[in-house]
Amino acid sequence: MPSQAVDYSAIATAAGILRAGGLVAFPTETVYGLGANAFDPEAVGRIFAVKGRPSTSPLIVHVASIEMALSLVSVWPEIAGRLARRYWPGPLTLVLERSSAWTDASVREAKHSSTLSPRSAPLPEIVTAGLPTIALRMPAHAIALALIRAAGVPVAAPSANRFMQLSPMTADHVRAGLGDHVDYILDGGRCQVGIESTVLSLAGPQPVLLRLGGVSRQHLESQIGPIIVATNPSTGAHPSPGMHLRHYSPRTPLFLANKGEVPGQGSGTYLQHRRPPIRLDIVIIEMPKSPSDYAAVLYETLHCADSSGLDWIVVDMPPIVAEWESIHDRLRRAAST
Repeated sequence: MPSQAVDYSAIATAAGILRAGGLVAFPTETVYGLGANAFDPEAVGRIFAVKGRPSTSPLIVHVASIEMALSLVSVWPEIAGRLARRYWPGPLTLVLERSSAWTDASVREAKHSSTLSPRSAPLPEIVTAGLPTIALRMPAHAIALALIRAAGVPVAAPSANRFMQLSPMTADHVRAGLGDHVDYILDGGRCQVGIESTVLSLAGPQPVLLRLGGVSRQHLESQIGPIIVATNPSTGAHPSPGMHLRHYSPRTPLFLANKGEVPGQGSGTYLQHRRPPIRLDIVIIEMPKSPSDYAAVLYETLHCADSSGLDWIVVDMPPIVAEWESIHDRLRRAAST
């Protein structure tokens, strides 16, 4: 279990850094996030620069209450309220129609305000990649919620890693990946869920699943009925983060196997689910048999394999059944070239 003990002195320091335009890495139940004051376009721009993230990939905005979420949208459909009551705080991101256009006056007002009034100001377009929608989530982590409340502003935060690389599960992963580019890191131990949030769009006439994640499609459909699954966009701004074909990847080449096959050359790490390889000169890591346990250790295991100095990583694919859908999504993107 991750440590969720809140050091309020550290929270106060981090909140002050956010309000001053700095970047703070913080734990959530899914992965560590790289946060900026969502009302500060210059600070948000630093996130894109530090990560090497394309401007076509919108950011998720983290809130500490439904009231804060309401202040950022123009429409809050009944289904959003139902899902928020069921899954917030938790690993579900809702994409909704955002509030009206940003103005220079509202930038100045919001940047210097320590509190957020309901429906007081929209967000700058850099946060949403210029789209008319906004992605909102309430994280299920005491440190993340305390930070947002202390800062008094919603926090725009993708994962705290270089773009397309493995998401960080610990503060040490953040330090190794981003170095001195982060102004402050709140250490909350290891994240529990282990993969990013599910992203569901409610901006159209029917719910659309934009990214698989910590809440399964089956759970959502049990609440709201059938869901359309989006395809990966080829051009333009993406409606959600995590839709690039290659993503969540270690630096070491990663291959997917179904029958225990491994590359013929070099040495590597084999993440075993069912079938061990025949060769003996391979580091074998036995992975958990349940989807939730597997997700909880996947990125940390890949971080360890990536730092081993070996030539490749092979993952024995879990069963192709609905419960493993989010894991298959992450592994396919990690292995894509």
